[in-house]
Amino acid sequence: MTNTSNSAISRRGLLGAFAATLVTAAPTYSNAAGFLRGGGDIRRIKMYSARTGEKIDMIYWVEGDYIKDAVSEVHNFMRDWRTNDVKYIDLRTIDILTAAHNLLDVDEPYMLLSGYRSPKTNAMLRSRSRGVAKNSLHLKGQAADVRVNSRSVSQVARAASACRAGGVGRYSGSNFVHMDCGAVRTWGR
Repeated sequence: MTNTSNSAISRRGLLGAFAATLVTAAPTYSNAAGFLRGGGDIRRIKMYSARTGEKIDMIYWVEGDYIKDAVSEVHNFMRDWRTNDVKYIDLRTIDILTAAHNLLDVDEPYMLLSGYRSPKTNAMLRSRSRGVAKNSLHLKGQAADVRVNSRSVSQVARAASACRAGGVGRYSGSNFVHMDCGAVRTWGR
């Protein structure tokens, strides 16, 4: 009888330790929104484009202020690479990308597949795929499609969703995640 009781306590203790480990790990995700509104932090964006060969790795926000020249470089980097059109990228989108990247805890930059899309590019992509929205937030500079080679689509999407700050689409078949600063919602597999 004593042996059974010790075994039950051991099992409970083990389960309790496991639960404590999960709770300890959870604050990283629960504090995701802090990256978007928190004061006193530094925001850094790291991306590359296989299409243009360009890379960006810069601090664009310090102590509550966006750095104008850095933000301009981000706008240029996230341009429509097909037409070379540059559009203002909504700063909330950049912040969501940064917050999700921080949660992934990787040094590897995002691979940017699509940032701003001109109406011409969006129409062309829409004619080739059902998955391209007619009024895509890419047209407004409010969305990005990204990939992190060392993380799965699910991992990247979970990190983006943890930010609770916009739309997150999983495109597992094409190996990328869509993030935008629109309404909070999720879709895809």
